[in-house]
Amino acid sequence: MATHIRDESVEDHEAIRLVNRRAFGQEGESRLVDALREQGYLRVSLVAEQDGQIVGHILFSDLPIISESGTVPALSLAPLTVLPEYQRQGVGSALVREGLQRCRTLGHKIVIVLGHPDYYPRFGFSPQLARRLVSPFSGEAFMALELVPSALDDVAGAVTYPPPFGAVG
Repeated sequence: MATHIRDESVEDHEAIRLVNRRAFGQEGESRLVDALREQGYLRVSLVAEQDGQIVGHILFSDLPIISESGTVPALSLAPLTVLPEYQRQGVGSALVREGLQRCRTLGHKIVIVLGHPDYYPRFGFSPQLARRLVSPFSGEAFMALELVPSALDDVAGAVTYPPPFGAVG
C-alpha cells in the first residue's frame, strides 16, 4: 500500500493526537506536539497517509545548543509515531527520511534524537556525534546527526530542551 508523506495541516491535528495516543498508550506525546506547535517551536511536521487515513507523524522542533561561543541552532526529532497496525512496514522510515530531507532543504544543520539505538543509526544518527553535548539524557539512546558534513566538529555545549518537553508527561 502506498504511503503519502506531506506537511501537516490544521485539519490533521486531531488525527495526529489519535496516532500519538494509540502508538504510545498515553496523552504525553499528544500534549507535547500541541505545546510545541502552539508555542512556536515547530519547524517540520509531517504526516504519513494511506488511503486517506493518517497512519504516522513526525515532528522536528527547535533544540538550541548553548556553547561557549554562543547558541548553535539544532533540531529535536520527537516524536516519531506510527499506528501500531502500520508499524514495521516502512512508514516510520519514510517519515524520517522525508523529514530529514525537509530539514536539510530548510537549511538546518543538526538534528538530535533520544531514541532506540537499533533504529536511528540507519539514518546516520550516532551517539558518537552527540558525545560533546550535555543533556539531561545520556548513553547510546542520545544521538545526533549532521545534515551538513562537519556541522558538529567544533560544537560542545548543552542542549536546551524548550519548556514543553518538561511540562508534559
